[in-house]
Amino acid sequence: MRKSTILVAIGVALLAGCAVNPVTGKRELMTVSTASEIQMGQQNYAPMQQSQGGAYDIDPALSSYVQGIGSRLAAQSGVDLPYEFVVLNNGVPNAWALPGGKIAINRGLLTELESEAELAAVLGHEVVHAAARHTARQMSRAMVMQGLVFATAVAASDSDYGNLAVGGASVAAQLVSMKYGRDAELESDRYGMQYMSQAGYDPRGAISLQETFVRLSDGRRTDWLSGLFASHPPSQDRVNANIATASTLPAGGMTGADEFQRAMRKTRAAKPAYDAYDEGRKALSEEKIDEALALANKALGLFPEEAHFHALRGDVRLVADKYDMAVTNYNRAINRRNGFFYYHMQRGLAKKELGQTDAAVTDLERSIELLPTAPAHFALGGIAEERGNLADAINHYKVVAGAGGDFGKAATAALVKLELPSNPSAYVLRRCDADANGNLIVSVKNNTSVQITGVQIAVTVQGSYGEQQQSRYDVRGQIPPGEVASVNTGLRPYTPGSSCPATVIAASIAE
Repeated sequence: MRKSTILVAIGVALLAGCAVNPVTGKRELMTVSTASEIQMGQQNYAPMQQSQGGAYDIDPALSSYVQGIGSRLAAQSGVDLPYEFVVLNNGVPNAWALPGGKIAINRGLLTELESEAELAAVLGHEVVHAAARHTARQMSRAMVMQGLVFATAVAASDSDYGNLAVGGASVAAQLVSMKYGRDAELESDRYGMQYMSQAGYDPRGAISLQETFVRLSDGRRTDWLSGLFASHPPSQDRVNANIATASTLPAGGMTGADEFQRAMRKTRAAKPAYDAYDEGRKALSEEKIDEALALANKALGLFPEEAHFHALRGDVRLVADKYDMAVTNYNRAINRRNGFFYYHMQRGLAKKELGQTDAAVTDLERSIELLPTAPAHFALGGIAEERGNLADAINHYKVVAGAGGDFGKAATAALVKLELPSNPSAYVLRRCDADANGNLIVSVKNNTSVQITGVQIAVTVQGSYGEQQQSRYDVRGQIPPGEVASVNTGLRPYTPGSSCPATVIAASIAE
């Protein structure tokens, strides 16, 4: 396509996709409809919560408190969206908004705040992201820059759980990790402060909030850098902009420091237990088994109601191959919180090791209903393969194969083992060329991660009387992953660039 034609096409797309920003009143590129945004938010809200630790249900009063403040701020936006606000059971200081008004704030961020006004500043900022359609704007720009096709990708997560998600469940991670850009961040700060003032809060809470963020950023705290700062980078410019905005708003308003401290009393009291839990998770990831168990026990001693702490102890037992004990720990977690995918997934994996296959399948399938993950699909693929249900095994492995990482590699290898004999052309690529005499040369590439052998190709040509004639050729030897081997068929004439008459009809994994 000529450059001028491309520019005209993009120009038409820009004109067709312009819409008025409901917050600023400006016309902006927008190829994603509000209805699509709302649907995206509704579809991804539950999986995103699962992937970030689940709802913080230990303190329902705190959740109601946050919901009330968020609803008060959302009412100031004048944008009719199905707003929801949830507190997540995650120690990383973060907050995010999905399209359509689905908003979350982590327990770890709440414990860093000092007043209701600061909480209102966080929630008001996220309300603006949703109301001003910032994610849709970013998506619209991506669509135009990528030829009007939006390519989704799995984003890095601030939770161990989020890194397990596969398939459609991983799309939400991208939606909340998009970097909005400096203008969108300043816009969210400015209008969020207006919403604060209109709702009766002191807008200077947004100033103290950003000052805290800058101080913590300068201190290079890793949990902050992996959380809120990844998509909402703080800066002195934002502090100065907030000071300027506050000067244009009515002075005074509620700070709500005492109200906030009362609402946070139970969560602050439990913070040492969650700190021990976070340290235990880190110790387990570093294979410090004894230390992780001691920290899990410490967390449970301080706050035995929390299901996450029982699951951590189960994880320690699972790593130590103490599967019966692990199942007991996961049972305790599930009895306290039945609707979190991780406990069911881990119990299913433990039961699989114990040979309790039917019970394992029940748990793993339940975990996938809550959040599709690589470990659960891979384990179900293995069980299906053992039972001889190869179609189901292949389906599970295919879900995992595209996820990358260790599970993705293992699933790809399992798929090759199952499908290579019956569908070799899916894993062995072929290409046709001609030698100096015009003879057909067929090259094959091993597009798998394992060494293969026994590759056979069939070449179909037209005979002297118009009939179809097929000849078969063996590609000798073994072909390492990613390598190419060739065979000269001696058939001619072959014109380079014409249709390749060769098909890969056989291949096997080298023993």
